[in-house]
Amino acid sequence: MQDYFGKETNLSRKKLWLFDMDGTIYEEKTLFDGTLDLLNAIHRQRGKYVFITNNSSRSVTDYVRKVNGLGITAKEDNFFTSAQATILWLKKSYPGAKVYCEGTRSFVKELEEAGIDITEQVEPVDIVLVGFDTELTTEKIRNTCEILSTQDVVYIATNPDWVCPAAFGFIPDCGSICGMIKNATAKWPVFIGKPEPTMVHIVCKKFGYTVDETVVVGDRLYTDIAAGLNAGAATVCVLTGEATVKEIERSHIKPTFTFRSVREIYEALL
Repeated sequence: MQDYFGKETNLSRKKLWLFDMDGTIYEEKTLFDGTLDLLNAIHRQRGKYVFITNNSSRSVTDYVRKVNGLGITAKEDNFFTSAQATILWLKKSYPGAKVYCEGTRSFVKELEEAGIDITEQVEPVDIVLVGFDTELTTEKIRNTCEILSTQDVVYIATNPDWVCPAAFGFIPDCGSICGMIKNATAKWPVFIGKPEPTMVHIVCKKFGYTVDETVVVGDRLYTDIAAGLNAGAATVCVLTGEATVKEIERSHIKPTFTFRSVREIYEALL
């Protein structure tokens, strides 16, 4: 195996740090050891940290409240989510479209506040949108399947993640929900969030950094690490979530660096 755990990382030269959240800096309500130390070190080095998450179940406002409660100093500018990326995509590609959303109340509210025309009716609609729905019901699943089976609509989803970390292991994420829908309808969505490079590029442009100054930190190869590589940025994979050493060994998606945890990243910066 290639030595992915080397100390000579040159990470101290990076100015923009883009962190995944679930499985990377925390697990549900537990902040991982070293997270605050690492974020404070980035701040001392006059860098910028932004949380880019595929998890659309919470709004940015909800995320600010959550991380503040965990002791992290962050405002709305410190976040960019797959929900925000989806809103930008909808406004650019299908302005004024009527959207049926299989998602949480928080996600639907964020869409509506951004001016997206959301309906709870089965017909007629232009777009079916599926997110990571922690409030999923059989009624929502039935409505989604009915629309996809009876109407010629655009079908999109926020993210392809198969699982979301939980204290006991994992729970099905948006990709798994879409897999269930595919079994019933033979339809597969276009995904908006990571691994597409869009989120990375938008944040770089917003804050005036180049991809060479940027590093993406996450726990999934096929979303977090792939998004960073697709954008041309350096990547760090941590082993506190989904990815394992064996997976990295056999995958064609290779992170620039791998650390066991954010604590080890912090220690490498010392």
